[in-house]
Amino acid sequence: MQRITVINVKGGCGKTTIATNLASAYAKLNVTTALLDYDNQGSSMRWLKSRPKDAAKVHGVAAYRNNRMCVTRSWQLSLPAHTERVIIDTPPGLKGLELIDQLRDSDTILVPVLPSSIDIHATTDFIRDLHMIVKICPATTRLFIICNRVKANTLAANMLEQFLQTLDIPVIAWLRETQNYVTAAEQGLGVHELDLRISQKDIAAWRQVMQLIEATKKPQPRQIQHEQAISECA
Repeated sequence: MQRITVINVKGGCGKTTIATNLASAYAKLNVTTALLDYDNQGSSMRWLKSRPKDAAKVHGVAAYRNNRMCVTRSWQLSLPAHTERVIIDTPPGLKGLELIDQLRDSDTILVPVLPSSIDIHATTDFIRDLHMIVKICPATTRLFIICNRVKANTLAANMLEQFLQTLDIPVIAWLRETQNYVTAAEQGLGVHELDLRISQKDIAAWRQVMQLIEATKKPQPRQIQHEQAISECA
């Protein structure tokens, strides 16, 4: 079982979008997948309730709920037998011991970043803390940046690229700004489950994400080059 944690202390950066699309992508590949929602807003669980009955199964856990009727937390967070991938949607504002506990057993950590000055500044401080925490994680834990809602050939995209050049963290993908994510979320789907005619570019980006997550060897920083990936956002 591999745990993939989607995290950033900044709210509104697309953690739920990343988590739900990743969970549905694994499920579509017949991988037994669980989606844990630690955010009190419960957005991932609302997405799951909207998911069609004939769509690939994703097991959901509302991990943010308080224990009720003497149900222990270990039971509440129990997963189906033979669960292969656990996707964790985290709340904003985590710090200190809560942040450490959330990341301790992660195999892969994904940090969504939006192309805006506010998000970049907030992420700068978070990355500094994250580097310290990752040192206490298993040596095999991998850390990736995932650029979200990017419009090609804009000042914001260029600003984000300059910021990423200062980091020693590989970029796993550049996801384009598109209404496809809104359409998919409303139906409880991932973009790769939409009509291929409208989601081909998005499917290609997510195929790249999956390939790097599943790679056994840690990629070198900057493995995903801006010139190649940003073209997919056009």
